[in-house]
Amino acid sequence: MVALPHNEQVPSAFRRTITDALLSVLLAPVCAACAQPLDEPTRGPVCRSCWRAVNSFRPPLCEVCGDPLLSWRTGAACDTCPRCRDRKHLVARGRAIGEYDGSLRAIVHALKYGSRKSLGRPLAALMTSCGSSVLAQADVAVPVPLHRSRERVRGFNQAAEIARHLPLPGIGALKRTRATISQTDLPAGARHANVKNAFAMRRRADVRGRVVVLVDDVSTTGATLEACARVLLEAGAREVRALTAARVVSRPR
Repeated sequence: MVALPHNEQVPSAFRRTITDALLSVLLAPVCAACAQPLDEPTRGPVCRSCWRAVNSFRPPLCEVCGDPLLSWRTGAACDTCPRCRDRKHLVARGRAIGEYDGSLRAIVHALKYGSRKSLGRPLAALMTSCGSSVLAQADVAVPVPLHRSRERVRGFNQAAEIARHLPLPGIGALKRTRATISQTDLPAGARHANVKNAFAMRRRADVRGRVVVLVDDVSTTGATLEACARVLLEAGAREVRALTAARVVSRPR
């Protein structure tokens, strides 16, 4: 019988392969996104295939909301989508990894509803790559808060879990002053009213003169981000931007 080398002499890749094989046999874990068996459970709760299936937004993108534009155009007025040209936004610039669909949606759901907090780090890494223009020369990251009742039930705030892995100092500057209906349960026209006056600054939080990056898991109509931005700007923030894991894309009519 050939003796295996001492643990310190076993390459880390080999040890990981052995560990993955043992976990796959003993626990039979499945991917939190696609529910297929995990071949490499030590690398996290989502398989490589699901991560590879995430479709990141590609330029050209709206300079304000980050939605994909239909084609390359020239001129400052054409660097924004029709919706952003038609109304003023409090969030100066927004970016997301990609559309809230397919594999990215499943991964976000695994973090948010499946309590897979370890997904906060890889999502933050993708957001850092895709949102470099939002993070550039920003001062702080501020997660969109949950109401304390919802955070108590869920056990954590997914936005805060992502924000703590971004390359910016994070501060919990905002609080949610009242419980609101989930935005996903409301038609687009009712979402701004649902979150109006639902946020406030936390005591002793200071954003005066700072460029703030709001962080959340998903942007749908942007109503929640705009409501948070209003509070931060009234508190003296110089500029408010937004970075989310996913975004519901507005389709041209």
